[in-house]
Amino acid sequence: MAVDFSERLRDIQRAKRTAVCIGLDPDPRRLPEHLAQGLDPAAAVVAFNRAVIEATAPIAAAYKLNLAFFEALGAGGWNAIEATLRAMPEDVLTIADGKRGDIGHSANFYARAVFELQGFDACTVSGYMGRDSVTPFLDYEGRAAFLLARTSNPGGADFQDLVCDGEPLFERVVRTAAAWEAGRPGTLGFVAGAVDDRPLRRIRTAAPVAPLLIPGVGAQGGDARAVMRAAGEGPVLVNSTRSIIYASGAPDFAEAAAREAEALRVLLEAARP
Repeated sequence: MAVDFSERLRDIQRAKRTAVCIGLDPDPRRLPEHLAQGLDPAAAVVAFNRAVIEATAPIAAAYKLNLAFFEALGAGGWNAIEATLRAMPEDVLTIADGKRGDIGHSANFYARAVFELQGFDACTVSGYMGRDSVTPFLDYEGRAAFLLARTSNPGGADFQDLVCDGEPLFERVVRTAAAWEAGRPGTLGFVAGAVDDRPLRRIRTAAPVAPLLIPGVGAQGGDARAVMRAAGEGPVLVNSTRSIIYASGAPDFAEAAAREAEALRVLLEAARP
């Protein structure tokens, strides 16, 4: 029997004392010059990712691969995903950030791709199309789906903050979706942006034990201390990407990434409730 995702997350975080999730968004135009020389874009991305993972593995609880950056590489992108996953140590979780969300039949194939073929531990999904677009991702024991709730992008408020029967739509989404997990072997978590901690507090109240994936700390301006206070005592992964992986464009880029990741780890641990 596979170990529950939330339990695996808690075990890793207790052992490593970290809530840090490092986003891998490898833009070939931003890779260190010395690394990209003589390599095709996909190979350069793999070399970059491997170096970052090796340097930051003692600090990270999870890595989040933004699939768009890999898919844009064409045929080599799939191989780059697989090579990056092979570089992962055993004591981290991997998240496929593809924000999938389609009718049930299609969702089954999306879930098969990320969990069976690629072997990710979790993925991000959109619930706009309702229950049948999400539940196929919850049919995998030991895996998790992080449902978009209140995102940190500027347009997130366009729909997510609309009032629905007296509460913001993002909160209604969380309360409704929480029931979809019942009787399924997978774990349902939520994506809650770090830029404004007020929605994050409401999400934690609506889903007190669900794992939260919190992007937006670092380059997007989220306050790490406010995030940890708002997230409470439930399981949480705080994702930072650009401020870590692009901390330096010089040959010391991996060491610089490790320094930024460790600084975030210390800040988050100090702010834990």
